[in-house]
Amino acid sequence: QVQLVESGGGLVQAGGSLRLSCAASGRTFSSYAMGWFRQAPGKEREFVAAINWSGGRTFYADSVKGRFTISRDNAKNTMYLQMNSLKPEDTAVYYCALRKYYSGSYFTQTDYGYWGQGTQVTVSS
Repeated sequence: QVQLVESGGGLVQAGGSLRLSCAASGRTFSSYAMGWFRQAPGKEREFVAAINWSGGRTFYADSVKGRFTISRDNAKNTMYLQMNSLKPEDTAVYYCALRKYYSGSYFTQTDYGYWGQGTQVTVSS
């Protein structure tokens, strides 16, 4: 049974920073790509960032490029999202996800087979 547990969300003022973590268990974590997605109130869930199995390739939504950094520590079975220069429009529930197969899209939600429960990030203006 694969389990993904996010942590690190909270309330922060605009311009501030947060670091999200996603701890994985129950699968060979280091073999699969992972991603972060978010869902704001009244909106559909959207892609934020993704990272390949080794951490050598990263991908970002245009809206977060230059402000967010995705990383992973395979020895700790943990993925991170460092979020800097936060804006009110970054307010959302953030989900981590583990891709189903070795290959697939980094950006498409249906290519991810396992999801965490989400962590709330609220950025006040």
